[in-house]
Amino acid sequence: MRPLSEQTILITGATDGLGRYLAEELAGKGVRVVAHGRDADKLARLREEAGAETVRADLAELRQVQRLAEEITARYDRLDVLINNAGVGFGSDERRREESADGIELRFAVNYLAGYHLTHRLLPLLSAPARIVNVASAGQHPIDFSDPMLRRRYTGTRAYGQSKLAQIMFTIDLAEELRGSGITVNALHPATLMDTTMVREAGRGPMSSLAEGGQATLWLATAAELGAVTGHYFHGTRPAEPHEQAADPQARERLRQLSDELVAKAL
Repeated sequence: MRPLSEQTILITGATDGLGRYLAEELAGKGVRVVAHGRDADKLARLREEAGAETVRADLAELRQVQRLAEEITARYDRLDVLINNAGVGFGSDERRREESADGIELRFAVNYLAGYHLTHRLLPLLSAPARIVNVASAGQHPIDFSDPMLRRRYTGTRAYGQSKLAQIMFTIDLAEELRGSGITVNALHPATLMDTTMVREAGRGPMSSLAEGGQATLWLATAAELGAVTGHYFHGTRPAEPHEQAADPQARERLRQLSDELVAKAL
């Protein structure tokens, strides 16, 4: 990897929580940080307080994801690291099912599908050696392909867990696709119930600090010893095994097909 002071790193969901921590830490190390968010006021504060460059989009709408990719491609000649961090939590009401602007179950849309599409659109900008880091979770739930949008038996926890497993399945597939290119792809559970707005809104008391999860994520994004490591899932800084569905090539193929169909329909 290039020295940090020569790197350009894009972080989605960078105006709060883990994303904000990462943006501040990396900017403090001289990185050119491109911070994504959807709130203009929060982005302005991030520019002023951390010196980050900012881009704005609502990842709950795939047309905005597409526009975001086009804007980044026009503004930058390369990316060294892409951190897909933006996400929607369990929700304050476990039974309240929500949909994105495209009619897609909201957590699947924001936590997984937006990153899936954005990453594919930005691949030409990733200049090897480069890294993609998907911020997933230990809270994983298998995808029921007969009801992937969870119109039956919905709970916020299940929706969140399904979206996070989808991220890991995508990580494994993309790592294989890019093997030998100099671009690595890994996923991690940064820490359990970090002290974030997302966790507090769900009524679940924090169990970990932002620093704990942030340092694990920074390690995966920047550590020299991980230069050739790809296609793995980490619990903090320890290699871990995701839900068994992630190891099923047929399930991953069904997820790819579903994802491409949803993106094509929305665009």
